[in-house]
Amino acid sequence: MSENLQQRLFAELDQLVLIDPHTHINPHRPASETLADILGYHYYTELSHSAGLSRALIEAPNLAPKEKVGRLVEALGHIDNTAQLSWLLEAASKLFGIDLERLDASNWEQLYDAAQAKFSAPNWEQEVLQLSKLEAVFLTNDFDDPLAGFDTQRYVPCLRTDELVFHFSKATVRQRLMQCAGVELRTLEDVGQAITQRFEHFTAHGVRACAISLPPFFKPTCVSQVAAQQAFERVLREGEAASADDKQTLGYWVFWQLAKNCVTFSLPFDLMIGVNRAVYPGGVFQGQDLYDSRVSLIQYAELFNAFPEVTFPISVLASVTNQELVSYAWIFPNVVCNGHWWYSNTPSFISRDLHARLEAVPRNKIIGYYSDMYKLEFALPKFAMFKRCLANVLASHFVIGMGWSESRALELGRQVLRGNVESIFYR
Repeated sequence: MSENLQQRLFAELDQLVLIDPHTHINPHRPASETLADILGYHYYTELSHSAGLSRALIEAPNLAPKEKVGRLVEALGHIDNTAQLSWLLEAASKLFGIDLERLDASNWEQLYDAAQAKFSAPNWEQEVLQLSKLEAVFLTNDFDDPLAGFDTQRYVPCLRTDELVFHFSKATVRQRLMQCAGVELRTLEDVGQAITQRFEHFTAHGVRACAISLPPFFKPTCVSQVAAQQAFERVLREGEAASADDKQTLGYWVFWQLAKNCVTFSLPFDLMIGVNRAVYPGGVFQGQDLYDSRVSLIQYAELFNAFPEVTFPISVLASVTNQELVSYAWIFPNVVCNGHWWYSNTPSFISRDLHARLEAVPRNKIIGYYSDMYKLEFALPKFAMFKRCLANVLASHFVIGMGWSESRALELGRQVLRGNVESIFYR
């Protein structure tokens, strides 16, 4: 009964048209052009490298797409047990019409050709959106993105601010900010004006969130104007040679200005917390970063208390941090559980973390999932994985465990998958 119940719940959830609230899609080239775009996703390159494939082979310069796929296929036999490879096989079946038990030297060219036929079709972008039941896709936009040349209703702008907080000492970052904002950065007030101008620009183009990825040591605090001004002057003089303390002080001040602008412009502030960069410098591109269990959300208590008007959708890298996130969303009205990020994005961790959230956090404060994808073809298999986990928790905990009707459980599932994205980001 439980398996049939899960299948029924999944089938209903799978009919829902969704909004993906966090991706890295390029709106000018959202769909893949070759299978190398799919197998070049960092999950496959880092797993292949971990399994023994040389980084030099994966990242060789001027590598033709088909040759790159052929090289990566050599390592896929070592990762056919992973959830990540299951995404590829599900995409092959549902998007390209090729059913494979595994991908190896005997069949990869068949898949390559079938996928290429789809990619070459003039309406493939629209087709993959329809097959994936996606209405809108949130982007990750640099602060100086002109936001031109694409449909901002389908591809929704989100202001990414990492560079402003962590790399303001770089002359190139300051120059870009001056150029796009039209403000000379002579004083701290000029910086504040430039930041506000960026929010105005993004708001005029339908922005739905401000976002930032944060290292484990970050502890946002309100810095005095005097301390920030002194740090700013030294950073202007010394650039990247400025002290770590001055860079940190200025970064905290900039971060606080971002939160203030989120109040002014009524934007949620997405925080992706705990990534430690370049832990493995010898890794492939985007395969060098890891979570760090030294992070704690207590580092953000001052922020949550200072800005009760701002909704903070929080992503944590590790399942071990999920219980803390659940407790903060339990207590703070402005803290929201957001998706299953990176190293928590496998079924075992999703099911455990989702179960904890659904049984302890108000139902209007759980954003079920985002794909974090770089190409549209990943939406279908990744959301399908989550919907199976959601159907499992709804069946076992709510219908069987608590005696809910199927319709009531589905109502909760639809809210987590779609309703909360609308209520939080489209206010």
